[in-house]
Amino acid sequence: MKQLLITFLALFAFSLSAKETPNLVLIFIDDMGYGDIGPYGSKLNRTPNLDRMAREGRKLTSFYAAPVCSASRAQLMTGCYAPRVGVPGVFFPAGRNGLNPDEHTVADYLKDLGYATMCVGKWHLGDQREFLPTRQGFDGYFGIPYSNDMGRTATANGKRVHPLMRDEKVAALLEDEGQRRVTREYTEEAVKFIETSSKADRNFFLYLPHTAMHVPLYPHPDFVGKSRNGTYGDWVEEVDWSVGQLLKTLERLQIEKNTFVLFTSDNGPWASKGKAGGVSGPLRGSKGCTLEGGVREPTIAWWPGTIAPGTESAGIAGTTDVLPTFVSLAGGKVRKDIKIDGMDVSTWMLGKTETSPRNTWHYFQGTKLQAIRQGPWKLALTGQSLGMGIRQRDADLARGGRLYNLEKEIGEITDLAEENPAIVGKLEKMATQITADISANKRPAGTVQNPVTLYPTTSRKRPARKTRKPVKPINWDKAKLGDTYASTSLPDMAGKPFTIQITVKIEPGKTPNGIILAHGGSAVGYALYAKDGNLIFALRLGTTAVQKIAFGSPGEKMEITASLTREKFSIQVGEKSVEAKSHGLLNKHPQENLCIGHDDANPVDPEAPGSRINGVLSNLQMTIK
Repeated sequence: MKQLLITFLALFAFSLSAKETPNLVLIFIDDMGYGDIGPYGSKLNRTPNLDRMAREGRKLTSFYAAPVCSASRAQLMTGCYAPRVGVPGVFFPAGRNGLNPDEHTVADYLKDLGYATMCVGKWHLGDQREFLPTRQGFDGYFGIPYSNDMGRTATANGKRVHPLMRDEKVAALLEDEGQRRVTREYTEEAVKFIETSSKADRNFFLYLPHTAMHVPLYPHPDFVGKSRNGTYGDWVEEVDWSVGQLLKTLERLQIEKNTFVLFTSDNGPWASKGKAGGVSGPLRGSKGCTLEGGVREPTIAWWPGTIAPGTESAGIAGTTDVLPTFVSLAGGKVRKDIKIDGMDVSTWMLGKTETSPRNTWHYFQGTKLQAIRQGPWKLALTGQSLGMGIRQRDADLARGGRLYNLEKEIGEITDLAEENPAIVGKLEKMATQITADISANKRPAGTVQNPVTLYPTTSRKRPARKTRKPVKPINWDKAKLGDTYASTSLPDMAGKPFTIQITVKIEPGKTPNGIILAHGGSAVGYALYAKDGNLIFALRLGTTAVQKIAFGSPGEKMEITASLTREKFSIQVGEKSVEAKSHGLLNKHPQENLCIGHDDANPVDPEAPGSRINGVLSNLQMTIK
């Protein structure tokens, strides 16, 4: 009898909590630009349901994500900047890494609080079963687990396909045209989950990361040719239809006043795809960069009866804040023993206060902090690109140290650093602090030893390798601190010895610290930098391991020669030198940029400092034999 009474009271308490705490719906679009929907200025794409969300809810005009897919999703799930949890970029099919199952995700928290949890759509945090949503706090999963351009050739039919999964099993293999069904099926699955949870009188968390708007574009036949903006507009309008279906379902079930819906995107538009990509509106940059157009997202919060209609805020927030905010709305608390970067912004997001508790955002590209914002001020710490696949490099973006006032000029054009040295110094200090904090308090990605594809595959015949188009070679006499050069500006370095010569004069009384030169990234490359009083030459020769040597106490003026041959690599400063046995030469030409004084993407050596060398560079020359 006592046990029955306890059970009854527990059920009674659960019933009360289900009414007092809201259902939570997170709609996460892929590659949608800031200017792609009506509430954010689009005149081409018709989005009546998103227009309605904004009219009845709250526009958040300074909401940030990460530059690319997996990093952005890791921030959502963990409440951390992506480098803190070992997710600097993008995961690929059959990769050995994914979101660590030891992380406590937003779904884990909500499940612990009694919520039904469901993920429908593009997961992209590792496709091995150990990394799938069902191992990360979700009761169920339905969707394509990675980007829709990552298909492999199936052994069964010899065709390139993508797996549509149900929980941890492949439910269907979709050829390219088969992708036209996914937005509709995602929507139907989401509606079914809402109906089932409502019928059970249970709070629910629906995470709906759409495959749209990632290239290639596959709108449903019912939407093909219906928009004024080609295939891209067709798919935007289907996504808008999907949003409408969810809102109608909530109203039909009479639970809209107990449901919080957040709509946003994972990164900026893939502008290099032309008409197949979206637009950033008034923002500069696109997917894959840390300019505003790469990471500032069109975001709308909707909760009838709680959020005042037609409101708007330019307060700073981002994907890292989703976890603590959703946990707070659900009546829970974030664990104090797990370090996160997110903040509970619920009172501001709901419009109960005008000021966001967050006033700072950090812009990471890979593991490198490229920019920092506090209030209206944004400081570009390094050179930046205009986005993934865009070869154009505006002259002003080649160097770091640029300061913008985003409240006065959202397009990041006018550099105000010279007029505001105190603000630059303050932001640089803050950047050093967050870089050091993440370095000291980072957690690894999950790892499996023998990854496999989710379905039997065969290798595709690779096309003949194209000869690299020659570009204008680097004029070393004009190279200076802060410059960035395309990797193709150098002759092919694969399998060739090379030598770097440079003179560095450190600021008087200072210990040498910072990057001198970096070329390449997390697969192949080399870097020359100073740290803790040592001069370091680091190499990646085509493996995950970093090989490096250090020259101790190099002095304030250094005439440096760093060399790599098949047998050894060495650093010479003046008449003194150190050398070590080499593991060989670079096995291929580095893909990432050559950077002087910084490293603008995935670093060659993660232990290198994030700042430029604290001195003056001259006489830079590079010889490739």
